[in-house]
Amino acid sequence: MTDNVQTLNTGYGYVTTPEQRNKVLRNTYWLLALSLVPTVLGAWLGVATGITRAMGGGLGLIVFLGGAFGFMYAIEKTKNSAAGVPVLLGFTFFMGLMLSRMIAMVLGFKNGPDLIMTAFAGTAGVFLVMASLASVIKRDLSGMGKWLFVGAIALVIGGVINVFVGSTAGMMAISVAAIGIFSAYMLYDIKQIVDGGETNYISATLALYMDIFNVFQSLLALLGIFGGERD
Repeated sequence: MTDNVQTLNTGYGYVTTPEQRNKVLRNTYWLLALSLVPTVLGAWLGVATGITRAMGGGLGLIVFLGGAFGFMYAIEKTKNSAAGVPVLLGFTFFMGLMLSRMIAMVLGFKNGPDLIMTAFAGTAGVFLVMASLASVIKRDLSGMGKWLFVGAIALVIGGVINVFVGSTAGMMAISVAAIGIFSAYMLYDIKQIVDGGETNYISATLALYMDIFNVFQSLLALLGIFGGERD
């Protein structure tokens, strides 16, 4: 699983051969597609067993943050070894499990399955647009990273506060902002691969998975708020 890629530091990123960049991009897309399988399994298990139903408020937040950061630390430590892919897939299963609480709530609506498919289609559309833009934009986008990181931190803080406040308006605002920030993150992360700034496909997959997960979750939340139909 180790990628020994020769790189040349250019001051803002790295330059690799087109063949190497295409290999990283191809491996990233394959692993990203594979990572959706454990996510679906985790979400199905959570909905079927109700294991996450009681994890609301502070408990759910602690479990989510502890599990997510623990897995991300493990992925960083194993990304250059044979254990990297299994650890990443374990992380995506965990994220699916954590998502199951929201999915179960949406499935409580009469049109719940339609809302889930709409959120999935919307997320896929955003990804395709950002991937297309990344392939045609020639400008270096590495400077976006620090601003997007600040935005993501602000979202985390806002999300933590809203867990305890329980404001629907707050959730709407956070969801809209998250769609914008993580859509831009998709463009940034794919462009990093295209430009040769990211040469490890496990790290690249993790970044894109988090972008997709957050856009999907936010779209689903908005659709549930605005489009959920009660029986």
